[in-house]
This record gives sequence, structure tokens and C-alpha cells, in this order.
Amino acid sequence: MQHLDRAGFIELYPPQAECVRMGLFEGRNLLVAIPTASGKTLVAEMVMHHHIAKGGKCLYIVPLKALATEKFEEFGGKGVRVGISTGDFDRRDDSLGRNDIIVATSEKVDSLLRNNTHWLSEITLLVIDEVHLIDSPDRGPTLEMVIAKMRCKNTSLHLIALSATIGNPQILASWLDASLVTSTWRPVELREGVFCGSSIHFRDGERHINMVSRNYEDLNLCLDTIGEGGQCLVFVSSRRNAEAFAKRAASAIKSKSSEPGNYARRLESLAETEMERALALYVAHGAAFHHAGLRREARAIVEEGFRKGAIKCISSTPTLAAGLNLPARRVIIRDFLRFSAGEGMQPIPAREYHQMAGRAGRPHLDPYGEAVLIAKEEGMIEDLFERYIEAPPEEVHSRSAEPSALYTHVLSLIASGFATTLGELAAFMDQTFYVHEHRQGRLIQRAMDSALAFLVESDMVVEIGEHVGASEFGNLVSRLYIDPRSAAMIVHDLRVCPEYSDLGLLQLICSTPDMPTLYVRNSDMGTLTRVLDERDALLWIPPPPDTDEAEEFYRSLKTALLLSDWADELSDTKLCERYSVGPGDVFGMVESINWLLHAAGELSRLFRPQFRTQIRELEICMKNGIRRELLPLVRLRGIGRVRARRLFNLGITTPEAILAAGVEEITRILGRGVAEQLFDQLMPKKKTVGGGTGELPEAGQSSLQQFGGR
Repeated sequence: MQHLDRAGFIELYPPQAECVRMGLFEGRNLLVAIPTASGKTLVAEMVMHHHIAKGGKCLYIVPLKALATEKFEEFGGKGVRVGISTGDFDRRDDSLGRNDIIVATSEKVDSLLRNNTHWLSEITLLVIDEVHLIDSPDRGPTLEMVIAKMRCKNTSLHLIALSATIGNPQILASWLDASLVTSTWRPVELREGVFCGSSIHFRDGERHINMVSRNYEDLNLCLDTIGEGGQCLVFVSSRRNAEAFAKRAASAIKSKSSEPGNYARRLESLAETEMERALALYVAHGAAFHHAGLRREARAIVEEGFRKGAIKCISSTPTLAAGLNLPARRVIIRDFLRFSAGEGMQPIPAREYHQMAGRAGRPHLDPYGEAVLIAKEEGMIEDLFERYIEAPPEEVHSRSAEPSALYTHVLSLIASGFATTLGELAAFMDQTFYVHEHRQGRLIQRAMDSALAFLVESDMVVEIGEHVGASEFGNLVSRLYIDPRSAAMIVHDLRVCPEYSDLGLLQLICSTPDMPTLYVRNSDMGTLTRVLDERDALLWIPPPPDTDEAEEFYRSLKTALLLSDWADELSDTKLCERYSVGPGDVFGMVESINWLLHAAGELSRLFRPQFRTQIRELEICMKNGIRRELLPLVRLRGIGRVRARRLFNLGITTPEAILAAGVEEITRILGRGVAEQLFDQLMPKKKTVGGGTGELPEAGQSSLQQFGGR
């Protein structure tokens, strides 16, 4: 533990010491459910280094890609080899096994299990961060199945589960065969209160706030903290509200420091949309907003500026509270109501409040932390204390009995060899958290039977008496890590569509359960109706006769059109304006469709091979945001959509044309560094007998077909 000494750790926090006392280094499973900022990550690091010292290998599971990157950077540089895997879902990533610590999302670990990655059997320690997300409707079933599979694969596995406080930790600890470590201790005192009028009301008194603004309580609370030398996080219900608050804060903060300007300039250099330019302007004054509509690079700059103290306040949607380590002296939970489709504005869960409140107080920097709710009238003060501040977090429960969750997991169990008979399938399900909670398990049995019937009917699973096995189709779907219902939809339309169409394929994929889709506004309907009239022959799915299904149809069509425009090289600015989205949304949509296009290409190999080349080309076009005419150029390293278009518009349309133009002309167009990189690729060098390098003779050059003709 020399790196702990070098980092200045003198003694453990009480919850950390309790983990050691409870058997952290003796191989005892632990569920550590303690407040945010109480040192959970250090518990994990200590036991990981302990395992590595004994020749072990550690797997650290996180719920989000951004959190995986944060942990990867945090664990590195301490004398151990650290790897990260969050990407392609059909890769075995065998090289990752050379690392001592592997950081991955639960979905990636699930895909590694499906692809029989050999080093998973070498894992001696499994750390599960944010284990309370087993209660999440979308991520929970996968996390639950990953835990069950890893324990089944290695019965001697040491398991450490980390969580914020939850309402029923005992039953989760019991399922994990873990000792429970709970505590209310925090390194910085947390004071929780409700602001109303001109004061924060605490249970033990009030604190008056200087009212700089007549209309905005949140701004007054923020300026009060900044005036004392602290920083603020302000949680609001929507992106629009986050941006509006940052604008107000930027005009009110009287920052005398030039430090925010460095971050503002970095953001300005990235900016392609009005939203991004506005963010850069606000950051120059010490305020920022943070939400999923921003591209990742912009979010990373904002996070860095806040950690370094240059940015004094961030207004954010609750996504910022879900794992990222950004504490502040005061956390303001302004909006405790959130819109829910079909239900209107609903109160947020107490667990979400505690997650946000837990960000208050920077260890070693703040004398205290404050979490403040805002009440519009005095009659709400007591209600907010009871509903949030004094309420325990909600209990967590398994979501694995949801029918939609089991299609993919039943297939993966059969295809991966965890179950070869109906009895083995039932026995595995008996190891789930759901059955641990509900001893009868009847609901999950019915859901499993329904999923199995679908898989057999879709020819993904073969059932012969008691025995079950995956077909070639089923094995492929499992490895590709897509929902079997998505695969069945794609295969059906590939088989029946008379001819190929990029827009038709995009529309199909955007109609599958795996693809997130855009919200359709009333103002969108004119454009969508016109597309149906003008491009009807290119679409594979007609409008539904049932009006109840119309919303989903138009959502998938609008999403397909955005992606089609992206591949038609529409600029970020125009895309964001036309579809009312942010650059981060475009990136997320492109990332999702790329994986599903890859899956469609693999499925076409089995069911419509004549489409495979066109689907593969569309996948490359979508990844780069280009038309097909740029394909020969973007296959070269260092050439993206902008440089490829610049070359093409100047008549340089192939790798051969680059060579013909010469290095000086390409330098004039793209710069010296890029030009040299291109010619290194196109004119490879070889070692001479004397150890130097020499140009390959013309006859010995590699074929340019690999760059221009594939």
C-alpha cells in the first residue's frame, strides 16, 4: 500500500476501517452501503491491490462509460496495469487479460461472457460500483445477470459491492452472501435544509441569505456560496432550465479571475452550435451548464474547470449526480418535480434526492456541505423535510421478471452454455436476486417461458424434449449483443423487402427495441408527412393503421431522417436546429445506430447476403458522417469527414489521386503533419540491409485497392 502513503493517507475513515474489520482482506464478501464521499473507492483500491499482490486479477464494474473513464484514470499510475473496455459488443478483448485491473460497464462484461472471453475465469475479485442500480428498469437486469454468471463461473470469487445508502441493504447483502457495512459518517458535515422567503430552514435553526435578486431564489443561494469562496451545483428538471440558470449566473457572478477564460477558449474552439458558443460565453464568467445534449469533450472541459475551481457553479440535469465525482460546498435541488409521460409532473424519488445531496461538501476544501431544497411557500417546508431530507432511500428490487428483460438473457444463457436443459435454465434463474426476494419465483418462470417460446418460434433456440440449444442464428444474435426481438424484426424485413434502401434500413433499425428515438413535436408533423409522400418508395415500414401506434412510427421515422441527414454531411449546426437536439444527442444516436448497422450487416450475411456490402458501406458512412463518394478517402488514417470533403471538392477523390497530387500539394490543403502521415501509409518504407530505410520500388508497393476499392 505504498501508493497510499505517498498520497498522504494517514488513517482510514471509520467506514473504511469497518470494512477491514469485517474481513476485507480475508476474502469476505462485503456490501458497502455508505454516503457519497465516504471513501468507497479507496476500499475497492485497497482490496484490489491486495489481490494483485497475491497474483490475482480484478474486474471493476461501473454503470456508465463516463464513470469507467474516470475510474480508469484514477486507478492508473499506481504500480499496476489497468485496462478499460466499454466498446464493441462482439469482441473478446483477449488483450485486456494482461491487466491487473479491468474497468468495464456491466453491458460490456455481459458481452464478454457471451463471447467466452477466457480471462474472465481468472478474475479473483469482482467489484461492483453503484450496485443499487440493480433496481434500474433498463440496466438492472443486465447487472443482476452479470453478477449471477460471474459467481456461477467462479464459485470462489471474492465480491465487493459499493452503493449509496439504500432502504433494504440486508436482503441485497444476503443474496450476495456478503457482510453488510453501513454508516452515516461523512468526512464533511452535511447540513440539509429548505429555502423559503429569505432563509434556509434547518431543523436546528435558520440561516439568512442576502437577497441580491428579487426573482430568483436559486441565484441568491448560489451567489451566497460563491461569495464565501465555495462552489455550487444546481440541479434542475430540464436542459432548457439548466441553460437558463447558467445564463443568469454568468451575468451575476462578478469574477475577477482570468482562469475561467482558459476553459472558455477551449470550449469556443470546439463550438459548432449556438448552445456550445453560449456555454463558452458563460464559462468565461465562471458559470456552466451540463447535460447529455453536450458533446463529451465539452462536458469533460466543464468538469475539469469545476474540479480546478475556475468554474464556480454548474447547473445540471440529475445525470451529473449519477456517479461522477464533482462535489461542491452547496448543492441546490431546485426542481424536485419531473415530467413523466402520461402522468405529468411527479416528485423525484428520495434516493435521487440523497444522490444529489451527497455531492455537498468537498473533503479537505469545505468546512461543511449544504444541500438545499427550494419551497415556493411556507406550507411546503415540512412536507419537503418529510418527503426527502428525513425520508430513507427507497428499497431496491430485482427487475429481472420484466418480460422484456428476459428475451436477451434467456438466449444468452443458452448460447453461452450456462444452460443446456430446461432444468439447468430454471436452476440458474433460482440464483437470481429476483428469486431470492420472491421464493416462489412464479412471475419470473412465466416470463422465462414466454421468452423461450418466442426464441423457439423465431428459430434462435432449438428445444428437443428437456434439452435446449442455440441455432447459428441464435448464437450470432447473442454474440452481437442485441435484443432478440430487434434481430427478428431486422431479419424479417431483410427477407421480404424487394430492394435495398439506406433510408428503409435506417427506418427499420430505428423501429427496434434497441434504438432510442427522438420526441415528435406537433411542428414536426408537416415535415414527416411530406417525407412519407415524397420518399414512400424508399421506406420499408408503412404508417400503421392503428393510431395508437402512430407515435412510435413517427418517432422512428424522425430519428431515421436525422441519421440520414448526418450521413448526407449536414453540419452539426443544421442538424441541431432542424431536429431540436444537441451535439451530444447526435453522437449518442450515431453510436447506437452504428452498432445496430453492424449487427444488421452480420445478420444479412445469413439471410440476405446480396445486401451485405451496401449495409457495410452505410455503416462506414454513418460512423464518419459522409456520403458514399468519400469512402475511398476516409479509409485512410487521419482523414475524417471534413478533410475528405475538402480533398474531394478539389478533385482528389481516391488514394491514387493523393499520390498523383504529391506531398507538397496535400500539405497545402491539409498541413504538413497530415500529409506526411498519408504518404507514410500510401508509400510504405522497408528496412535496408544496413539498418536504415529506403523507398520501396514501384513493383513492391502494397496494392492501393485496400484503400480505395473495398
